[in-house]
Amino acid sequence: MKQILAIDIETFCDVDLSKCGVYAYSDSPNFEILLFAYSFNNEKTKIVDLRSGEKLPQKVIDALFDENIIKTAFNAAFERICISKYLKTNFSPKSWVCTSVQASMLALPSSLDSVGKFLNIENKKLKEGKELIKYFCMPCKPTVINGYRTRNLPQHAPDKWELFKKYCINDVNAESDIRYKLRKFPISDEEMEIYILDQEINDRGILVDKELVNHAIKCDEKYKEVLSKRAYELTRLNNPNSPIQIKNWLSSRGVYTNNLDRKTVENLLKEYDGEIEDVLKLRLLMSKTSIKKYEAINRSICFDSRVRGLLQFYGAARSGRWAGRLVQVQNLPQNHMKDLEVARNMLRSGKYDDIENLDYSTPDVLSQLIRTTFIPKEGYEFIVADFSSIEARVLAWISNEKWRMDLFENHGKIYEASASVMFNVPIDEITKGSSMRQKGKIAELALGYGGSKGALISMGALEMGLEEKELLSLVHKWRGSNTNITKFWWDIDAAAIKAVKEKREVVLGRISFSYQSGILFITLPCGRKLSYIKPRFKLNQFNKNGLVYEGIGVNKKWGLIETYGPKLVENIVQAISRDLLAESMIRLRDSGFNIVMHVHDEVVVEVEKGKHTVEEVCEIMSINPVWAEKLPLGAEGYKCDFYRK
Repeated sequence: MKQILAIDIETFCDVDLSKCGVYAYSDSPNFEILLFAYSFNNEKTKIVDLRSGEKLPQKVIDALFDENIIKTAFNAAFERICISKYLKTNFSPKSWVCTSVQASMLALPSSLDSVGKFLNIENKKLKEGKELIKYFCMPCKPTVINGYRTRNLPQHAPDKWELFKKYCINDVNAESDIRYKLRKFPISDEEMEIYILDQEINDRGILVDKELVNHAIKCDEKYKEVLSKRAYELTRLNNPNSPIQIKNWLSSRGVYTNNLDRKTVENLLKEYDGEIEDVLKLRLLMSKTSIKKYEAINRSICFDSRVRGLLQFYGAARSGRWAGRLVQVQNLPQNHMKDLEVARNMLRSGKYDDIENLDYSTPDVLSQLIRTTFIPKEGYEFIVADFSSIEARVLAWISNEKWRMDLFENHGKIYEASASVMFNVPIDEITKGSSMRQKGKIAELALGYGGSKGALISMGALEMGLEEKELLSLVHKWRGSNTNITKFWWDIDAAAIKAVKEKREVVLGRISFSYQSGILFITLPCGRKLSYIKPRFKLNQFNKNGLVYEGIGVNKKWGLIETYGPKLVENIVQAISRDLLAESMIRLRDSGFNIVMHVHDEVVVEVEKGKHTVEEVCEIMSINPVWAEKLPLGAEGYKCDFYRK
C-alpha cells in the first residue's frame, strides 16, 4: 500500500485568487506560503510556520518529489501549483489525488466545508476561517488605527495567528475524514488518467496576444467615452449609463419599463423613433459586455504570456463534463465576420476609428475578436477539430434509432434528414435556406430530450419564422419519426424508478442502474458512473409520483431536484459525449499532440507549422473506443494562426 501525504497550505498574495486563478496568483512577486500543514499516513497533523521562519522538514520535501508517495488535498491543484512555485519546480500531477474531484464525481457539494457538513465528518471546518483568511491572506486597507500598514502579519495579532494555525491543521484533518468517508468510491484508474491529462493541459495553458488584449480594452474605453458624450447631449443626465436615470428619463417621456435588458430594449425600439429611439440604441451599445472577457484574460496572464487554468475537471456534476473558469471559454462569442483578419489587424495597430468603417459596430467587432486573442507560439499553428453532431449521434446510438445511425454513416445531414422524415419529403428537395430545413433544425435542437412547445420557443422557433400554432404539430411529427428515442426516454425513466424502489441493479441495453449507500448510480458504457444523491419519490410537475434527488440546482444551492426519463437521457448522452472527448484527447496526447484548450466537443492543439494535417487529428478523434462499437463518430477541423470559430 502506497504512503499518503495529506497537505493543506495557507498563502498570501496581493492579487485576487478568485479573479486571476492559481497560476497567475502564484506568479505574483508578492506570493508567499504562510503555513504548511501535513500528515503522513493519517498520523497526527503537524504544522510548519513558514512565515515565522520555520523550514519544511527534509522528509516532506523528499515525499513531494517522490512519485511513489501519494499527495492528497482538497482541490489538490492549488497545493501542487503553489508548492511548485515555492520549491521552484514543476510537480507532475501523476502522484497527486484530489479529494474535491472525488466528491464531485459523486455529485457532492463542491467546497470542503459543504462536503464536510454533508458527510457529517468529525473535524468540521472552523467557522472563523473566512475571517482569518481575509485578515492574513489578503492585503488590508491602510488606516490610522493600523499604522497605515497594507498587510497583517503574525505579530499584529498573535492570538489570531495561533488560531489560524489550528485552522490549517483542521483542514488536513477534515480532508482526511472526507477521504475516509469516500473510501468505498475511489477515483478509477481511467478517470485518474483523464484528471492527469486535464492538469497537464491546464499547466500548459494557451498563449495570449497581449497587444491585442490591451488595444481592445483601450478601444472600448474610447468608444464608451464617445457614446457617453452623445447620450449626455441627448438626455442631459449626470450618468447616462445608469439604468435608474435612463428609466426615469424614459418615463418622463411616457415610456415605462421595469428593466433595460437587451430583449426589452429591442422590443421598445420597434415602438419608438426619434430621440427615444436614439437613446435606446445608445443604451444597447453601452451595455455590451464583450470587454469583460478581455479584462478577465488580462488578469489571468502568467509571466510567459500564457493563460492557465481555464478548465475545471468534472465541473458539471450531472455529466462530468468540463466547466469553464476565469475567461469562461465555454461561452465565447463566435466570429462570423468575413474581414475578421482585417479587423484584427486594425485593432492590434490601434486604428480604432477605422473599425467604425466596417459593417459591424465597435462592440460587435470587439466581441467577435475575443477568440482571436488566443494564439499559437512562434513557428506553430493551431489545429482545431471537433466532433460532428456528437450528441445527436450518441442519442441515436444509445437508443438504437436505426435510420439516424444510417444517416450518420452516410452524409450526416441531420437537419435535412429530420425534416425529410417528419414531412415525408425527399431529402434532395430540402435546401440549406428552405423553411423545412429550418423546421428540422429547430426540432433537432429542442426536442431530443423530451422538449415540447416551450422548448421550441426558448430555442428561437418564433424568431426563425415558425408560427406558434404549428409548434405542437412539429413536436408530434418529430416524436413520430423518432419512436425509438421517445421509447428510450420512458424506458430509462422506468428503469431508474425500479432501481430505487427495489434497490437492485436494472440493466437497459448499454446502461445499467443500481442503488448503493443512498445513491442511485447510472453506469455508462465505458464503466463510469453518474451519481444521484438520496433519490426518493415526490409529486412532480406532471402531478405524478416522480423521482427526486439532492444536488446543487440552478440557484447554485443544495436542495431537491426533480428528474425523469428525458432529463436522465440528456445526462447520459452528454456524459457519453464527454467520455468520447476524454478518450480522444488521451489518444491525441499519446500520439504526441499538445492540447492547449478544449471547448465543449472541440479540441485545440498547438503544432509545428506544416508538420501535421487536420485529417490526422480528425482521424484520431474519430476512432471508436472499445466500449462504443458501431457508434458513428465523425470529426471536422481546420488550421488557423489564431483561435476562431
